[in-house]
Amino acid sequence: MNRILFFVIMLASIWSCDLGNRVENTKELAKEMKASQIKRVTNTQLIYSADEWGKKITQIAEKSLIKELEKDPGKAAELCRNMERIPVVAALEKEYGVKVELLGAADIKNDDLAPKEKELLEAYLYSAKSKTVASDNLQQLNDTLLVYNAPVLLGSTICTACMSGPDSTFAVWRLLFSKKEIIRKLDAKQLKN
Repeated sequence: MNRILFFVIMLASIWSCDLGNRVENTKELAKEMKASQIKRVTNTQLIYSADEWGKKITQIAEKSLIKELEKDPGKAAELCRNMERIPVVAALEKEYGVKVELLGAADIKNDDLAPKEKELLEAYLYSAKSKTVASDNLQQLNDTLLVYNAPVLLGSTICTACMSGPDSTFAVWRLLFSKKEIIRKLDAKQLKN
């Protein structure tokens, strides 16, 4: 009888340990420890990633905006000011930790933009007025932010639908990247590999 009681107590204590949950917790703990480790990401990796992602994001955002404008031209002002209203753009912002905006000539006087960005906008406006092709650009704003700019093609429906006034042929994509988010995404990519 004592042996049976001892055996039942042993089985009950083994089942109460729940080894599956403990293994799961160990994996979670290892993942958390990996995330809290100091990561070494070079400035070159940051710039290369932001540049590549900027190219990709602007292409997708441009196609999505044009599609939305064709679907409902009456929403142009709202969509152009609030890109996150476009589901695809909102998903890109969440995935890459980036803020996507469309700037025009009026934004040269926008006090929320850094002086470096205003100068760049003036250069893009000059290129648009002289009908020369300008290329995309990546700038470091401060220790924590990178900004990617890409001009919208002259004569694009985005320019005419989103911009008003005499400079309605001019628009520039502005993608604001946080270095912290770039590092987090690069680390997540390395964990998968």
